[in-house]
Amino acid sequence: MTTDTLLEARGLSKTYPLPGGGSHTAADAVTFTVPRGGALGIVGESGSGKTTVARMLVGLVRPDTGTVTVAGRPREARTPRGKQARLARAREIQMVFQDPYISLDPRLTARDCVRTALRLHGRDETPAEALLDQVGLGTREAGARPRELSGGQRQRLAIARSLAVDPRILVLDEAVAALDVSIQAQILKLLDEIRGDTGVALVFVSHDLAVVRHVTDEVLVMRRGRVVEQGPTDAVLSAPEDPYTKLLLASVPGEGWDPADAVRARASL
Repeated sequence: MTTDTLLEARGLSKTYPLPGGGSHTAADAVTFTVPRGGALGIVGESGSGKTTVARMLVGLVRPDTGTVTVAGRPREARTPRGKQARLARAREIQMVFQDPYISLDPRLTARDCVRTALRLHGRDETPAEALLDQVGLGTREAGARPRELSGGQRQRLAIARSLAVDPRILVLDEAVAALDVSIQAQILKLLDEIRGDTGVALVFVSHDLAVVRHVTDEVLVMRRGRVVEQGPTDAVLSAPEDPYTKLLLASVPGEGWDPADAVRARASL
């Protein structure tokens, strides 16, 4: 592992038992690195295993085998018992979900939500307003509760709350999938600016290749729990080598798009 590597996942595997017998391998020996301030995209269709990998990085799912290392320090598979150890672990990696509403306390205003995160980590609550401003939430939004905010505003709040603990890595699981295209563009621009300003590394989980192309440096393509292709985003998405990556690209509508190309690409797998 080079000195520039911030996050390293090595050999992450996870298998789930099936109700009728047998098992399902959600992730099979997934390995990658992310440099300091870098951005990695993990792409694939539903059921490819990308969300399982994201949850293993954060600690919401315990891998059967494999390790996650942040700045050369292994993250234990078990959540630490002590409060300070748990908080230190949370500061390494934060996660933003597709639907932030379920992770926001409906009783708290946006301002109080960020203040609570700062207070929990023993930090001064004063920067709360600046954090909200950084993600484009003004005075009116700061005093609003989650139900009074739009989907895009709630996603901005979730990002602000994650940034409040000064994380080294931000994992975003389909974080813009449910948003209108214009709002998606605003959030992606925001994430790019935050990465430039803070140096936080991003792991962007998505099925949307256009989104991944815009916001990441490297991309990892997953199918049925396995990595089928990985490398620089522009290279992989411009000249894919694996038939599955070609299928994903052939399935994206655009100028001159022919759905028959996607049918032929799937038939060739």
